[in-house]
Amino acid sequence: MSSPSYELSDEQKAIQDLIRRVARDKVAPRADEIDRTAEYPHDMFALLKGLGLFALPFPAEYGGTGSTLSACVAVEEFGRVCYNTGYLLVVQWTPFGAILAGGTEAQKQRLLPGLASGELRGALSLTEPQSGSDVSGIKTTARRTAAGYVLNGAKIWCTNADIADFILVAAKTQDEAGQPLGINLFVVDRGTPGLTVGRKEDKMGARGVPSCPLFFDEAKLPLESRLGPEGGEGFKVAMEALNTSRPIVAARAVGIAQGAIDHAVAYIRERRAFGQAISDFQGVRWMLADMVMQTEAARQLVYRTAAMVDAGVTGRALAPMAAMAKCVASDVAMKVATDAVQLFGAAGVSAEYPINRYFRDAKVVQIIEGTNQIQRNIIANSLLGKAGR
Repeated sequence: MSSPSYELSDEQKAIQDLIRRVARDKVAPRADEIDRTAEYPHDMFALLKGLGLFALPFPAEYGGTGSTLSACVAVEEFGRVCYNTGYLLVVQWTPFGAILAGGTEAQKQRLLPGLASGELRGALSLTEPQSGSDVSGIKTTARRTAAGYVLNGAKIWCTNADIADFILVAAKTQDEAGQPLGINLFVVDRGTPGLTVGRKEDKMGARGVPSCPLFFDEAKLPLESRLGPEGGEGFKVAMEALNTSRPIVAARAVGIAQGAIDHAVAYIRERRAFGQAISDFQGVRWMLADMVMQTEAARQLVYRTAAMVDAGVTGRALAPMAAMAKCVASDVAMKVATDAVQLFGAAGVSAEYPINRYFRDAKVVQIIEGTNQIQRNIIANSLLGKAGR
């Protein structure tokens, strides 16, 4: 397969221009308050809904462009001024992609139009207290019954849980005798008896979109709640969909890095020390040059990987590139945000300036959606095979 092109089309440039204007005029003035109060930004959700962005990466039949690259451009531009607003898109897209890839026709008809329009909000729950990146260590069970399934267990860090109309929950499926069958995703509607959404976490970053624990106590689900075939095949399909969305996670990191640069440049242009502008010191200029180089390199890797997704590349060909994009972009975001705080000096640790928000959000992206250590394992496994085999 030839190398996919990732030059932005005229349509993608138009999306970029539109969102850049909206982000600057409508989103940026709210960003600090969203972070400070840690309250869900309903007004930003309404803004995204009005722009019709909730189906952006998905097929035209749902109102989208069918382009992961377009989604990356959008998330980057929002992340440049407000990580939380870009995050609202991603938490909507994640369950959308999983259902589109692994759901039945009835599930698609019931859930996807509402997700696309913003009438429905979804969430995905994989992580448990003892199994974060280790998905095989999931202990939540879905025991088969004559009527459907009974769900028992606990989850943590379920983003969007206390807002979502439904949650896709990963559980180990069992037959009626309790024998394991594999891992499946289940659609758990809000208000399902036996589901309890716990208190939202007080997070360091990504504060505007809540993350909560979930508790399942004999939660009864109908047969049609299961996503895909019983025994794990449906879960594999859904997880592949998550793999193809990894460039979008990486684009959030690129947005953080670019936003940190924007703030640093504006700040040093106004400051003076030792009788001259701070921006005239060679050491400062070289720091900024490195920040810009690192961010642009990360952006090109992310765009290239998104173009691979749009060209239909999947599986083993995509996995290491997706891992590289997420790992490199989030490491760059952390490095650039750290240097930006340094350029702010003492002001960088003050809540009066927004740069500390970028620093905190950058650390979040190094951890979520598969830690960067896990991404490095994926890359190494593509070269050497899994360790110990």
